[in-house]
Amino acid sequence: MTDLHQTTLPEGKIPQLRVMPMPADANVHGDVFGGWIMAQVDIAGSLPAVRRANGRVATIAVNSFVFKQPVFVGDLLSFYAEVVRVGNTSITVNVEVYAERNRLQVETVKVTEATLTYVATDEARKPRQIPPLAP
Repeated sequence: MTDLHQTTLPEGKIPQLRVMPMPADANVHGDVFGGWIMAQVDIAGSLPAVRRANGRVATIAVNSFVFKQPVFVGDLLSFYAEVVRVGNTSITVNVEVYAERNRLQVETVKVTEATLTYVATDEARKPRQIPPLAP
C-alpha cells in the first residue's frame, strides 16, 4: 500500500523511546487509543526535560497535540523529542512520533506531533530554578 504521507525516520536522530502497542492498548477495531499515545508522548518528552533540568519534572501543559495518522496494534513507534525552549523553571519539548508498519515492505508514517511544557520541581514538588548548562 502506498501512502501519500509515507516518510522515513529522521536521519541522525536517536529516538527517546520505541514501543509497539499491544491489543490491550486498542479498541475492538485495532486502532490504538489516543490516550495511550498521549501517555507515551509524555514519557518520551519528559526524558530530555529531566536531563536538562538535572532532576524531577512535572508536566504542566500540553501546548499542542495533533494525531496525523491512526496507530495500529503491531506498529513499531519511534518517539523523537527535542528541547525547544528553556525558561527559569520550565522546559518546552517538541515530540514527533513515527510508525513503522508492514514488516515485509516497511512503510513509515508520521503519526503524531506534540509540544509539551514541563516544570522542574524540588523534593517538595515545588517549582525550582533550572540550572545553567555546564560549560
